[in-house]
Amino acid sequence: MTLLEFIQLALAEDVGDGDHTSLATIPADAQRRARLLVKQDGILAGVEVAEAVFREVDPDLAVHVNIPDGSAIHYGDIVLTVSGRAQSILKAERLVLNCMQRMSGIATHTRTMVNLLEGTHTKLLDTRKTTPNFRICEKMAVKIGGAINHRFGLFDMILIKDNHIDYAGGITAAVTKAIEYLKTTGRSLPIEVEVRNRQEVEEVLSLDHIDRMLLDNFEPAELKEVVALIGGRIVTEASGGIDETNLRAYAETGVDYISSGALTHQVKSLDMSLKAY
Repeated sequence: MTLLEFIQLALAEDVGDGDHTSLATIPADAQRRARLLVKQDGILAGVEVAEAVFREVDPDLAVHVNIPDGSAIHYGDIVLTVSGRAQSILKAERLVLNCMQRMSGIATHTRTMVNLLEGTHTKLLDTRKTTPNFRICEKMAVKIGGAINHRFGLFDMILIKDNHIDYAGGITAAVTKAIEYLKTTGRSLPIEVEVRNRQEVEEVLSLDHIDRMLLDNFEPAELKEVVALIGGRIVTEASGGIDETNLRAYAETGVDYISSGALTHQVKSLDMSLKAY
């Protein structure tokens, strides 16, 4: 899904056959202006999306951006101003706010997590634990916050997780089938395999054509030993129960990546408003 497709679907959901309140109360030719106000400190995300929403609703709306994505914002800041047809501003208002508030909450939390990794070589990843049909915006926000986007969907990587392994009959069987599938279909996709214990780590190390190992639910002390065992032969990623309280400890194990679903599914939106002036 492209950003434009998302916006069109979101507007169709919100507007339906018309913004009847605005149509009933505001003259069609009325020209007004509004500004987007920050009501909570954090990291700004979603300005690009807001501009695209205003443009889709009414190309004649004039948007002036004061603060770009990725900036630190504080109570009372004016992110942008918009002027033009009052009905158009009101039609776009809720979608703009919903996107920017949610995205800024994600970017704020992500920046906090990324800062905890300072001084290590570990990078922070997001996951597919996102809001259906809003993934494009949530992953944009993660990137604005300073982390790295993992796979966007099921289509851009072979990620063999525990259920795949159990259904396929084991790690070796799953990997063998994945390699054959890629060969048969003519696809070139990276292969990542989830492991749950040291025995599975050793099994993956005995196989070829694996690009990354997902070390799931290891304690930091054990993870450090496993990362040393892997010795850089395969890119490593840790996940499972990792948050602000233990992120640094996991990073200090030497693991290459840490993935966190909490970046997108356990975040509170930042408070903002769009006010006429």
